[in-house]
Amino acid sequence: MADSTFDIVSKVDKMEAENAVNQARKEVDQRYDFKGVGASVEWSGEKILLKASSEERVKAVLDVVQSKFIKRGISLKALDSGEPYASGKEFRLEIALKNGIDQEHAKKINKLIRDEAPKSVKSQIQGDELRVSSKSRDDLQETIRLLKAADLDLDLQFVNFR
Repeated sequence: MADSTFDIVSKVDKMEAENAVNQARKEVDQRYDFKGVGASVEWSGEKILLKASSEERVKAVLDVVQSKFIKRGISLKALDSGEPYASGKEFRLEIALKNGIDQEHAKKINKLIRDEAPKSVKSQIQGDELRVSSKSRDDLQETIRLLKAADLDLDLQFVNFR
């Protein structure tokens, strides 16, 4: 019998992210507490740029953006937000979206699978994702449960379960 496999990936749906940013922009434009503070949310290349007149206001804009991402089903682990910084008379904050599993996290996940998953489970790094295989589908499901319970600072999805 052939091995069963699945892939571990960390991807953000670009359209859902765009929808979340658009919803956040609309809310920031309409809310009374953001009037007159120059608050804005916009795409800047691959990053989301938040602007406001003070550090507290830009953090409030960040809260709005995060709530919209949660409502759209995107984990906050997929957001990599920096610290607010002054730029002229305004404060800015950049948010990057994490796509793919970097080598450091891939090795950590690989080690976790080797140490704690059932012995029949094998994993290998393939670029920015991991392929996990085993003869037993039950062992693979146990591995998925293990990884969901693990405290990793990545938003993991499990795809191509065969």
